[in-house]
Amino acid sequence: MTIPKKDAYHWLSCMTYNMQVGAGTARPRHYVSRGWRQLLPSRASHTNLRHIARLLREFDIVGLQEIDAGSWRTRQHNQVEHLAALAGFVYWHTQINRDFGRFAQHGLGLLSRITPNFIEEHTLPGNIPGRGALLAYFTQGQTTLAVAVAHLSLGARSRMAQIEALAGLVSEVDHGIILADSNCSGQALTANPALRKIGLRSNSPSLPSYPSWQPRRDLDHIICTSKLKTRPARVPDVRLSDHRPVCQMIACPAGVLKAPTSPV
Repeated sequence: MTIPKKDAYHWLSCMTYNMQVGAGTARPRHYVSRGWRQLLPSRASHTNLRHIARLLREFDIVGLQEIDAGSWRTRQHNQVEHLAALAGFVYWHTQINRDFGRFAQHGLGLLSRITPNFIEEHTLPGNIPGRGALLAYFTQGQTTLAVAVAHLSLGARSRMAQIEALAGLVSEVDHGIILADSNCSGQALTANPALRKIGLRSNSPSLPSYPSWQPRRDLDHIICTSKLKTRPARVPDVRLSDHRPVCQMIACPAGVLKAPTSPV
């Protein structure tokens, strides 16, 4: 691929990561031996957050799934706010999709080194409530980039409706990026009529990210509109969750985003 001229594009390092509320499942047996960490406060989970923060430092925009916005199990710490402070992000936002009061504040997170012009929270359709989409809009002049964070359902019917809703949310902007745990393969996303209709494509169609100890399924994806230039996505060997992160460099038109980036 020909790399665009520096004055034409700004390269952004992007990541999507299901962080499993910092529980640190890195082996099959950990679902049993460490499962309590998703319910109760744990010093080990707090330490695991520091390891995640070190991972995030090289990125410009990060979409997080399975975060806690501050409850008993995190000792009232908003995990996204905590990661932003540790990794030096200037902007963070959480969307609570499942509110269990003081016991759990489960949802999505966005970290960015560029402050968006505005942000929206949307509820996604589904048979079981609790799925949402977090959208950040970056606008310069007449050009807008939308960055969405989402975690889709396990059920195929609900997931299809959610993909259609996401496609509708980004269809009105010039450029769109979706950072998602899609719970389906990149091949399924590529074949989805709603995404194909508006030119959205998965840039990680054959990169297994789950489970982290022996990846076999490509469930986590960075999805872009066709006009955005990209470099090949990658999946680092990281075992801080039961998922591995997916990372990619994306070139946005100059003027929409102006920020220094670090190479991935």
